[in-house]
Amino acid sequence: MKVRAWMTPNPWTVGKDQTLAVAHRLMRQHEIRHLPVLHGGALVGLVSQRDLHLIETLQDVQQDAVPVEDAMSPEVYAVAPGDDVAKVAAEMARRRLGSAVVVEKGKVVGLFTTTDALLLLAEVLRRSRRPVTKKPPSAPAPARAEPAKAGKGAAVVPARKTAGRSAVAKMARAGRAPRPS
Repeated sequence: MKVRAWMTPNPWTVGKDQTLAVAHRLMRQHEIRHLPVLHGGALVGLVSQRDLHLIETLQDVQQDAVPVEDAMSPEVYAVAPGDDVAKVAAEMARRRLGSAVVVEKGKVVGLFTTTDALLLLAEVLRRSRRPVTKKPPSAPAPARAEPAKAGKGAAVVPARKTAGRSAVAKMARAGRAPRPS
């Protein structure tokens, strides 16, 4: 099966110079969580709902003044429409990605998300009519919290790489600190 058959075609995009407020508005209006970021029609990054929320935890962040470029991840997992969907989904799981941007001849033509992958899984299971009783050994195990030690506080969850960390570091260097909780 090819990505083309399961991707969301012609996804909404946002320009790197547009504001966080514009990105939020697009996400809310179209009920989406990922926006490919373009500059001059070329893919330069990806911004997720999580990236936007992370940036908003910093002091003095004005959604209508901060450009999307400050929140986006410049490292994008880009695939072709003819790529094998099983390989793409396995790579997304291995890297713990929420989406892959589908690019053809230098243009964004689709987005393959975890939701698309779950729709594919549901269809495959429906067609097979065979019960699935166990996860295959090649599938990555989910991160689990370690049990808290008596009197030592909350459980520790392994840290994961977050797309917006470079933006957080830039803002921290610019004198913006995280908001107190």
